[in-house]
Amino acid sequence: MKIKEIYKRAQKLEKTIVFPEVAFSDRTLEAVKIIKKKKIAKPLLVGDESALILRDKDLANFQIINPKTFQHFDKLANTLYQKRKEKGMTKEEAEKLALDPYYFATLLVEEGFADGMVAGAEASTAKTVKPALQIIKAKKKGGVVSSCFLIYGKNKFLKDKSLIISDCGVLPEPNKDELAQIAYDSVSTFTSLGLKDPRVAFLSYSTKGSANGESITKVREAYELFKKSGIACDGELQFDAAMVKEVAERKCPNSPIKGDANILIYPDLNAGNISYKTIQYVGGLNAIGPILQGLKKPVNDLSRGCSVDDIVTITAITALQSSKEEK
Repeated sequence: MKIKEIYKRAQKLEKTIVFPEVAFSDRTLEAVKIIKKKKIAKPLLVGDESALILRDKDLANFQIINPKTFQHFDKLANTLYQKRKEKGMTKEEAEKLALDPYYFATLLVEEGFADGMVAGAEASTAKTVKPALQIIKAKKKGGVVSSCFLIYGKNKFLKDKSLIISDCGVLPEPNKDELAQIAYDSVSTFTSLGLKDPRVAFLSYSTKGSANGESITKVREAYELFKKSGIACDGELQFDAAMVKEVAERKCPNSPIKGDANILIYPDLNAGNISYKTIQYVGGLNAIGPILQGLKKPVNDLSRGCSVDDIVTITAITALQSSKEEK
C-alpha cells in the first residue's frame, strides 16, 4: 500500500478533525502542523488559545476552541446530560465533565462541529473509547464497537500486500455474533481505505477440525454466520493456512481464499493485541491504529507508542471514515 494514496483521497474531502491532546502532546503538536501543511484535513485544536500560541507561535494560524469560553458550551453540556441522565448524571456533573478535553472533543464530533476525532497518544484506549461509547455510541442499539489495525510495509512475506487485523484493542472475549460483526466492520474499514477484493480469515489454533475446543467452536460458528454475506472468507484457520498459499494447499485445499487472506479476525483480544505488536516490532511492518469500528461517527484511538507519522496517517483514515459514514 502507498500511504500517499490515502493522503490524496483525504485531501479531496477537506474534513475537520479535532485533536484534544495538542496542549500536552509534543507528537500531536508536530503532527497537526504536517496535517495542515499537506492539507490532509482541517485540524481543530482543543485548549487555551493564548497558552497554545505561547507554546508554539505556528498555532496562531489554527482554529482553536477553549472549552471554558466556547459559545456553544451549554449546548454540548446539555447533550452530554441528555445522553447520560438515565445513568444518574446530573446537569452539574455534565457541565464539569464536558470541560474534559476528551469529552469536549467527542461532543464537538457528535454535534457536527468536527467530522471526526483523533486522540490517544498520551492516554489509554479507555480514555478515548469511553466518551465515544457514551456520546456517539454504536451504529445500532446494542451494537458492537471494535478496533482494527492497518498493517503495511515491505518484507519477504508481506511484500506489497496490506492487511486489516481485528480486534486488537476493545473487546476482550467477543462471542460468535460479535466476531461476525467485527468481520463485517473490518471489511467496511478495508474498502473505505480504497483497498479492494476483501478476503476474510477467522483465525484459530485449528484448521478445519484439526483440533476441538470451546474457542474453536466459537470461531467456526462466527464464520458460518459471516459467510452468508457472500464475501470471500474461510474459517477456522491457523495463521499459516490463512496467509501462506503452500500451507493452504496442504491443510485446506478447498479454501475459498487459498492462503491469501487480507483481513484477519482474531478469536480474542489477547491474540489480536499480541499479534499486532509482534508483527510491528519483530516483523518490521507498520501497524496503524487502533482504528475504531462500529461507531456512528469516527473517533480514532492511537497507541501511546505512536509516531508523528502514525498520527498523520490515522487522521487521513478518520477523514475517509467520515466520508463513508455520510454515504
